Amino acid sequence: MEIRQEIKQYKPWNDQERRDREVILACLMACPDIFFRTSLTMHMTASAWTVNRNRDKVLMIYHNIYDSWSWMGGHADGEEDLLAVAIKEVREESGVTWVRPVSEDIFSLEVLTVDGHEKGGEYVPGHLHLNATYLLEAHEDEPLTVKPDENSGAAWFGLEEAIKASSEPWFRQRVYGKLNQKLKHVIAK
Repeated sequence: MEIRQEIKQYKPWNDQERRDREVILACLMACPDIFFRTSLTMHMTASAWTVNRNRDKVLMIYHNIYDSWSWMGGHADGEEDLLAVAIKEVREESGVTWVRPVSEDIFSLEVLTVDGHEKGGEYVPGHLHLNATYLLEAHEDEPLTVKPDENSGAAWFGLEEAIKASSEPWFRQRVYGKLNQKLKHVIAK
């Protein structure tokens, strides 16, 4: 299914997702280059909440720019298959090779603010990431590596420990806590 249609049909989990879905849909209509970083004010991204087979651990990386343990993800860079973007980013950022979607459906939607920062010696102005999150599974016994230009660690955390490992209060409350609640709902099915 085409990503715009998938986002339109997505059933929000809470008010944050409902409101963010409205923003994402409006931006998709208004910004023709939204899948590229040439759109300086906003662009599409994909993230992954990557769990083990038992669904009791989450794979996270230590993000260099945010100086925090974080989920994995990245820019669409012209790709409109955001699930493929999420899978690619998990492989690149953690070194795992076996990763698959628990479901091919969007797991969560977020509009994320990104402060201005330096990357590769160049200033990147503040902007929005219009983000689709996917629930992925990986083998926790695979060796983990880092992607030095983006992170300085990769590790598995228990579900609650993953939230505590983040030093970003908004992410702990609004994103990671929500993703764990949704995961528990998926497990209960």
